Amino acid sequence: MSAEFIACLTTLLVLAAIGAPIAYAILIGSFVYLAVGGQGIGIAGKILMDGMYNSFILLAVPLFIVAANIMNAGTISDRLLGFCVALVGRFRGGLGHVNIVASLIFSGMSGSAVADAAGIGKIIIGMMTKGGQYPRGYAAAITAASATIGPIIPPSIPMVLYALVSNTSIGYLFLGGIVPGLLMGAVLMAMNSWLAHRRGFALETPVPFSELPARTVNAFPALLMPAILLYGIYGGVTTPTEAAAVAAFYALLLSALFYRALSPVALFHILVESARSSAAVGLVIGGALILNYVVASENIPALVAQSLVGLDVTPTMFLLGVMVLLLLLGCVLDATTIILVIIPLFLPACRELGIDLVHFGVVAVVNCMIGLITPPYGILLFVINAVTRIPLSEMIREIWPFLGVLVAALLLLVLVPGIVLWLPRLFGYAG
Repeated sequence: MSAEFIACLTTLLVLAAIGAPIAYAILIGSFVYLAVGGQGIGIAGKILMDGMYNSFILLAVPLFIVAANIMNAGTISDRLLGFCVALVGRFRGGLGHVNIVASLIFSGMSGSAVADAAGIGKIIIGMMTKGGQYPRGYAAAITAASATIGPIIPPSIPMVLYALVSNTSIGYLFLGGIVPGLLMGAVLMAMNSWLAHRRGFALETPVPFSELPARTVNAFPALLMPAILLYGIYGGVTTPTEAAAVAAFYALLLSALFYRALSPVALFHILVESARSSAAVGLVIGGALILNYVVASENIPALVAQSLVGLDVTPTMFLLGVMVLLLLLGCVLDATTIILVIIPLFLPACRELGIDLVHFGVVAVVNCMIGLITPPYGILLFVINAVTRIPLSEMIREIWPFLGVLVAALLLLVLVPGIVLWLPRLFGYAG
């Protein structure tokens, strides 16, 4: 490594260790590299502007954030929960199943795990803990675990970011996430059912089947959103970025006009909060673009690829090794940083080893989502703690069974690529 790259890494790690926001640590570390190497600071500006203006796809990120925030503020979440309670609430551990099914549905609208946990998750935790039906830690843990499905089933903000760094088709990435997302929901429901029987959780009062049609009609406009998005993208009607705009506009129509649950003042606050969230993501993206220039200047991706090929590593062993590394990094880094800074290092090696980039992208995003609930730095655990005041210690005690089944599902996705690639190939993907 060159002296300037050592200075960059040292600065980045020191700033991160003392608690500086990771975006600032990346930016300052990159500036140190340019300064030590005698390069003008204007290079960083050019890289940043070129990266932002040449990436039309990045517009999808704030649009999906707006869509998720509008749905949380309106009554859409409540109507979806009412439908889920009528559908699966009658089984033992019913509200746990409701939690998971609601996340599966909501994931087709928001594309954000944090939006899922902070919005619909807060409501369902209140339902589960009311009257002491479920322990607080259990309700929070299953909410955090089910929220990881949000960015797997399309739309998905992390997949948009992966497409940015890998130049992979967003449409095929979205398709590749559907079956893995359903698999994650299935293993979580199986674990919830087993724990509910083992711990003797009380049965809920079942909603009469006669009420199911009315609740379905009530939630139907909201349930249409995933279908509209998928048809727009895969029917050739919209690009993924345009689909994000459609999602935001449709959410606004539902909340403000159809359900009449969104005032102009509330909309203003939603737009301000969405701008703040988008700016936070934008800082990380900007820092990552400059840092990726630094990494490319040091020729690190090519060196990684050559060393792995020289070791005669099989594609499966490489994937397993990368997944273990990402799981460990997920304990201390957020998903956005991993996708934008760490994953690009492995893309040349994937190409050298013949690993499909859609398969790699989906399993990497699943891995990053599992990192969101991995102690000690599980961001979703902190989000739920902030909105419910349930102690972290109670959540961490209950999260391990759900974390275990999600890791098992991830291992299955790595070993059986067809689970990810079946739907993309059905729609013409040649990989």
